[in-house]
Amino acid sequence: MIAFAILIFLFLGSVEGFSMKNRPCTYDSQKLCKPALATAIFSTVSFLLGGFTSVMSGYLGMKIATYANARTTLEARKGVGKAFIIAFRSGAVMGFLLAANGLLFLYIAINLFKLYYGDDWEGLFEAITGYGLGGSSMALFGRVGGGIYTKAADVGADLVGKVERNIPEDDPRNPAVIADNVGDNVGDIAGMGSDLFGSYAESSCAALVVASISSFGINHDFTAMCYPLLISSMGILVCLVTTLFATDFFEIKAVKEIEPALKKQLIISTVLMTVGIAIVSWIALPSSFTIYNFGVQKVVKNWELFLCVGVGLWAGLIIGFVTEYYTSNAYSPVQDVADSCRTGAATNVIFGLALGYKSVIIPIFAIAVGIFVSFSFAAMYGIAVAALGMLSTIATGLAIDAYGPISDNAGGIAEMAGMSHRIRERTDALDAAGNTTAAIGKGFAIGSAALVSLALFGAFVSRAAISTVDVLTPKVFIGLIVGAMLPYWFSAMTMKSVGSAALKMVEEVRRQFNTIPGLLEGHAKPDYATCVKISTDASIKEMIPPGALVMLTPLIVGTFFGVETLSGVLAGSLVSGVQIAISASNTGGAWDNAKKYIEAGASEHARSLGPKGSEPHKAAVIGDTIGDPLKDTSGPSLNILIKLMAVESLVFAPFFATHGGLLFKIF
Repeated sequence: MIAFAILIFLFLGSVEGFSMKNRPCTYDSQKLCKPALATAIFSTVSFLLGGFTSVMSGYLGMKIATYANARTTLEARKGVGKAFIIAFRSGAVMGFLLAANGLLFLYIAINLFKLYYGDDWEGLFEAITGYGLGGSSMALFGRVGGGIYTKAADVGADLVGKVERNIPEDDPRNPAVIADNVGDNVGDIAGMGSDLFGSYAESSCAALVVASISSFGINHDFTAMCYPLLISSMGILVCLVTTLFATDFFEIKAVKEIEPALKKQLIISTVLMTVGIAIVSWIALPSSFTIYNFGVQKVVKNWELFLCVGVGLWAGLIIGFVTEYYTSNAYSPVQDVADSCRTGAATNVIFGLALGYKSVIIPIFAIAVGIFVSFSFAAMYGIAVAALGMLSTIATGLAIDAYGPISDNAGGIAEMAGMSHRIRERTDALDAAGNTTAAIGKGFAIGSAALVSLALFGAFVSRAAISTVDVLTPKVFIGLIVGAMLPYWFSAMTMKSVGSAALKMVEEVRRQFNTIPGLLEGHAKPDYATCVKISTDASIKEMIPPGALVMLTPLIVGTFFGVETLSGVLAGSLVSGVQIAISASNTGGAWDNAKKYIEAGASEHARSLGPKGSEPHKAAVIGDTIGDPLKDTSGPSLNILIKLMAVESLVFAPFFATHGGLLFKIF
């Protein structure tokens, strides 16, 4: 963070040669704006603030989760309903914490910066974009590092424990079991939390930047200017009411009520939020105003903006349910994958990949419709608020998402503490529902990332003073094709990191089984600490290359090739990254649930595929192990790649616009 903060200061300060004099504004040359040096200083401050908020959210989320998991196990003695309430409430605590923190810090930052900037809102909100960059750059390390950590442990524990030694999952004799359970928190809670926080901070920043050069900013209408923040605060109130539906209004008594209860959360929050947005749009916005649209001001009515947010909100719901259809073992896609395990692991892999590719179709159409509607109504501002609409129910989304790893860990604790079989069955039921909701959460994160990065892209194009991005110019086209390649390069790095870390883990677990006498019989304790150390070291060391790829690409392209090529790179990475992210997450999720489907043996079809240890089950475990890095490392990290490159380009846009494109200037 410190190194990157210094970079931001140097790059942005050098735009005007570090002068302290006021300069004419970018968009309105009659007025004087604060110097570029001020933007440099304040961008650096907001970058550090965003990074700090992101790290803090991840840390507090993990703290809550580790308090909650043992309590969930203890509550499971009284019944599945009680355990569900504890797991869900602790997830909700994390969701509200994150949504509220993001809002609070952003609002404080805006008001503090206003003391210096006064009437120069254009400069003020340009400096605020650093907040989104800080949030996302920490999320990158949370997601990639967390993903490598959790999957190295998971793959290592599964391969040696389940496949070679035939001991159950989460068995305390397995040396990698602690690392595996810690990993769930690192990847799914800290990673997911900071990821959604990053999306949230960025879409707010993108909306604020565009608004500051629209009529809101020009007329200094502070209420309308804060419309993005008002949407989010309405979201917190709506989610407060929504969570009561899961915990207080209806009590859960049986296992089969868990998943419907979680799905109802999404529907209730979306419906209530639609009403909430209508109220906010009606009160906060003037009936007609103008929005900056690539050089011209476009007249927009307040109901049009309401539709933009609504489209984003409902697109999010659609993506969530499509993801659920493709990854839950209650529906035919996953059951087909499970069925293909009869003929071995190869067919399982083929069916799983096909399912992942197929699951991209509907979400992409949903995103496309959302983009078209919101852009036609309110240009780039429309897309930014559509992204905010998708993220407005973030508290509920995170609650059902954090619920997954909490109940997963509860199961692990029950197994390690040697509690009765009944309790393990209850925690397993909680966990199976949590798997599907985790997939829904990932769908949300990817969908919102696509909208957010498009909004940031629009803000970048406006800021860098590019009137049109023409695909037919060679400068832009080479950017496009290279940008589309980046997600593949990034995925290759993360997958390989998981593979090599898992290899070390497997060797260590085998070594302990072979050298510690009495370990398999349960007389001796394994050395858990070594395995935790392998995971930690691997994640810290291995997240640097993919992180550097994402952080340095915009800087190198912008400096040497200029803003046109950079806009091509951003568009290319957005277009290819979204597809890979959705297919990778869903393939992995489907393999995981196909394995769970066979293990649970809930239907006639599932029982015909085996008990645990049958040939189809072994094939399913192999599929699940391949899917692990897909669904928890490379898939979810890609949405950060898309967003981070866009927000970074926006922050550095003043520098690229003035000094960028060195290579083309020489020739």
